Amino acid sequence: MALYEHVFLARQDVSSQQVEALAEQFKGVLESLGGSVGKVEFWGLKSLAYRINKNRKAHYALMNIDAPAPAIAEMERQMGLNEDILRFMTVRVEELEEGQSAMLQKRDRDDRRGDRGDRGDRGDRPRRSDRGDRGDRGERGRRDERNDSDSED
Repeated sequence: MALYEHVFLARQDVSSQQVEALAEQFKGVLESLGGSVGKVEFWGLKSLAYRINKNRKAHYALMNIDAPAPAIAEMERQMGLNEDILRFMTVRVEELEEGQSAMLQKRDRDDRRGDRGDRGDRGDRPRRSDRGDRGDRGERGRRDERNDSDSED
């Protein structure tokens, strides 16, 4: 049997429990056709790069699969019929990744970092209030004085 990584995106308005139920449903399809699912990871509700069927977010899930090709084809056929599934992608791999996927590792790093976001605390750059009122440009003078000097030419 071949090894696959399968990711699917479920609609934003379904609950996390419903996404887990969908994963169990498709796991059952694979097992009934002679396959097995190594691990299932739920990456949570994430923003999409573009709208899909009027959805701006989706629940992401990853499945590591060891199954024959007809089992994968049947699972994908059923996913295509399911209205809660927005997109899915199955990739054949040489070996399945042990431990957490890169997405869960990234989420763990972000959780440890705290509320600083992607850019950290940016402590190396002075804040706007620390740079002074005009920065390096110096004072410009009053507006009416500038207009008078322009009209002398």
